[in-house]
Amino acid sequence: MLRLGAHESIAGGMYKAFDRARSVGCETVQIFVKPNRSWAVKPLTEDDVARFKARAEETDIYPVIGHTSYLLNLATLDEALWARSRDTLIVELERCEVLGASYLVLHPGSHVGAGEETGLARVARALGQVHTATQGFRTQILLETTAGQGTSLGHCFEHLAWLLEHTPEGERLGVCLDTCHVFAAGYELRTPAGYAATMEAFDRTIGMARLKALHLNDCKGDLGSRKDRHAHIGQGHIGLDGFRHLVNDPRLAGLPGVLETPKSDDLHEDRENLARLRSLRET
Repeated sequence: MLRLGAHESIAGGMYKAFDRARSVGCETVQIFVKPNRSWAVKPLTEDDVARFKARAEETDIYPVIGHTSYLLNLATLDEALWARSRDTLIVELERCEVLGASYLVLHPGSHVGAGEETGLARVARALGQVHTATQGFRTQILLETTAGQGTSLGHCFEHLAWLLEHTPEGERLGVCLDTCHVFAAGYELRTPAGYAATMEAFDRTIGMARLKALHLNDCKGDLGSRKDRHAHIGQGHIGLDGFRHLVNDPRLAGLPGVLETPKSDDLHEDRENLARLRSLRET
């Protein structure tokens, strides 16, 4: 079975994400390892790291997944932004490594009109430099599937397969499949035949062995809408049947599946979405 969890806030201290995760019944958790809307990075202290690792052990919530800042764009032709994105990715990967996070999820980026081939080449070059700067790291970068809004890369499995093949030390990369994004990009999940075809295409193009995590989000837009709009489980166009296929797929057993759905301060939405997903499991 999937290890189910949610993205939780690090407000008040990174270790507090585990308290929030435990309160809603998470088995795994995703966090930002730095403020996601700012380039600024406050160094981690020994106390920060010790508290984080202690709470991880106490709660037995694993694996820990980091998510990169939304400011990063490794596909851009803007040299200053490209270099800043690369350098910030290195910092975020270093933080994940110190904290013991297994994965760091990355959106491939947007080519902003330069074209897909040019954008993908920029991403591969940046990732190669990141790999050179982080030799021996255990934390693995996961390329995330995207919805295809604007000029974003990663909306087709072929984009990610190209990056896995052409990035220096590409064997260090994995993939995170976002249900909302792939559905918005045009991959069917709702019917048994559609789900089977989508997963077969993923396996043929990327390989199931490269799938390391999933984002479990329903989709406000319809199939192929190319809109990245997350909805609560069963309240979007994917619906409960699509998630029933996922939670009962034996190929996904043991992988982390993380909610990125809207939530209020009391986190009741996370509890409800996790309960809904667990109710779909067939014993």
